[in-house]
Amino acid sequence: MILSGKKIAEEQGTGIKITPFNESQVNPNSYNLRLSNELAYYEDDVLDMKKKPTLKSIQIPEEGYLLEPGKLYLGRTVEYTETDKYVPMLEGRSSIGRLGLYIHVTAGFGDVGFSGYWTLEMHCLQPIRIYPNVEICQIYYHTINGEYDLYSSGKYANNQGIQESRLYQDFIK
Repeated sequence: MILSGKKIAEEQGTGIKITPFNESQVNPNSYNLRLSNELAYYEDDVLDMKKKPTLKSIQIPEEGYLLEPGKLYLGRTVEYTETDKYVPMLEGRSSIGRLGLYIHVTAGFGDVGFSGYWTLEMHCLQPIRIYPNVEICQIYYHTINGEYDLYSSGKYANNQGIQESRLYQDFIK
C-alpha cells in the first residue's frame, strides 16, 4: 500500500526522515522534492560500463539554466531522505512532465534502508530552462510485507551529492 501524505507527515522524524521538511510540500499521497543548484553531465563521448565516467559539474544560477535535448543531465534533490521502514519511490511531477522534462530515466525505485540525496537522471524533448529549488519530483512510500534486509551495498547510500553511474564497480571482483 502507498502511504498517504498525512501518514508521510506523521512518520516524519521516525519511520521517514526528509531534511529539510516543509509541510507545504506534502501532497495527498506523496511529498514534493526540490532540485538543488547542482547539475552534472558526462564529458565522455562514449560511455563504457566497465569504466568510471567523467562528470562535468554545473551550478544552476538563480536566473536558470537551459537544458539541451539529446543530453543526459544528473541533478540531485535539495532534500536528504532516509527510511528503514518503507520502500521509497520517485516520480516526476505531472507539471514537469507536461513540459517534456523527464526526471529519471529508469531509477525511480529505492530500497528499504536507503539514505541520501536522490540523483535525478534528467533529459528533455526540447530546450527548457530550469531553476534551483523548483519542486521537480515527488517521493512516495510503499509498505513492505515480509522479512527484509536493509539496503547495505553502499554504492549509492549516504551520498552527499550527485552520483555518476557506478556500474563499473560490478566488473571489479
